[in-house]
Amino acid sequence: MMVRSQFVSGGSCSGERSLPCKGSPSAFRRSQIAATEPSAGFTLLELIAAMTILLLLTAVAMPMARMQVQRTREEELRRDLRDLRQTIDRYKDFSDRGMIPMKFESYGYPPDLDTLVKGVELKGPSNKKYKFLRRIPVDPMTGKAEWGMRSMQDDPDSKSWGGENVFDVYTLGTGKALDGTDYSDW
Repeated sequence: MMVRSQFVSGGSCSGERSLPCKGSPSAFRRSQIAATEPSAGFTLLELIAAMTILLLLTAVAMPMARMQVQRTREEELRRDLRDLRQTIDRYKDFSDRGMIPMKFESYGYPPDLDTLVKGVELKGPSNKKYKFLRRIPVDPMTGKAEWGMRSMQDDPDSKSWGGENVFDVYTLGTGKALDGTDYSDW
């Protein structure tokens, strides 16, 4: 159905209802309605509110992430200390059984940590080398493969190594754990 607009101001109209003529009042009215409608976008207030929410969530998440990193490093430290101590105990067991040569002053403990990696010749006809560790683990608190050592002759809480043997190991890292204890006391 074709209806011609009655309000033609110079020129002809297309005759379709959906396409009003340029000068018609309905075209003018539609342009005013479009100008007063909200635009497709965010207002400044909406952007500020969204940024505030994101900042609050980040402020809560960052300490939790830091704590998780510290907890992971502490777990790694406990595992490495346990592995080193079990290796020292295995060396002592081999020494007590007479499977490896023992020096009298050493009480059957290894002279240093490198001996555990390089290996010790077993007694007997085969003369095979037995390696107790593949490598010295990296201390997660210092980032180096260096550990504090105590010998059998040292005081139990000594921080200096006498050099006679390796009875115990501890981290050289300073700081406190999540439970409030010093890392070097583990």
